Amino acid sequence: MDKSKDIVLVTGATGHQGGATARELLSLGYQVNAMTRKPESPAAQALAALGAKVVAGDLDDPDSLRRALAGAWGVFGVQNTWEAGVEREEEQGKRLAELAREAGVQHYVYTSVASADRGTGIPHFENKFRVEERVRALRFPSHLVIRPVFFMENLDSPNFKPSLRQGRLEMGIPPTTPLQMIAVRDIGLYGALAFERHSELNGQAIDIAGDELTMPEAAAVLSTAADRHIDFVSVPVAAIRAFSEDYALMLEWFDAVGYDVDIRGNAERFAIPPTRFFDWAKTVDWS
Repeated sequence: MDKSKDIVLVTGATGHQGGATARELLSLGYQVNAMTRKPESPAAQALAALGAKVVAGDLDDPDSLRRALAGAWGVFGVQNTWEAGVEREEEQGKRLAELAREAGVQHYVYTSVASADRGTGIPHFENKFRVEERVRALRFPSHLVIRPVFFMENLDSPNFKPSLRQGRLEMGIPPTTPLQMIAVRDIGLYGALAFERHSELNGQAIDIAGDELTMPEAAAVLSTAADRHIDFVSVPVAAIRAFSEDYALMLEWFDAVGYDVDIRGNAERFAIPPTRFFDWAKTVDWS
């Protein structure tokens, strides 16, 4: 591809993964069309200021997707389970890939979830693997699947922040369970790599992570970063299941099986130094 001329459409451009990937691609000189449902949002305008062309598009609206895909050489495709739900996310993922193939897209990058291929039984892992299978079946000239683990940024979200402000890191896993995590910026680096090395990596699926800690270890890191004591509190999975069976199944799988990303091997293979949890935590305002 000629990155000074060929267009990469990034979906979810105002979200975590899409935004990180769009910023990395722009820094490398790519022509980025940043797709969002809200082109006038501050996040969209921030990308425009970096040189992206902001385009309107909705993963549930095929006509808007056809307009957004017109002329694109590559696509970075991402969907959000927690926003769309498991069934709708799968529909969105398959729809985007099918319309991209119809539009003549040459390289398709899909971001899934680590261990999606391992038969976890977790609904929002299984649906992503079905989208992966659809991408492969469409036979793009080239494609790549990126599979990130649990986001470090999840801890800087409304799901965790209230208890953290009260000195508690709450999660439904035992204190001895290690959890692999990744900083969103690292996902953006791998997203850009997926286009930089598209020929070499064609057809691969790459599980990615940045660090591995137990939650007491994470709480100790957060205590240092926040400059106040934070304890880990193991929440009964039954309490979580009352709100989300999907999330509860994931937590049980974390404890029973867990991610198995080769963090060191990836760093050597792809020359992307992993962001350690401590280094990420230092960048967050924990006040």
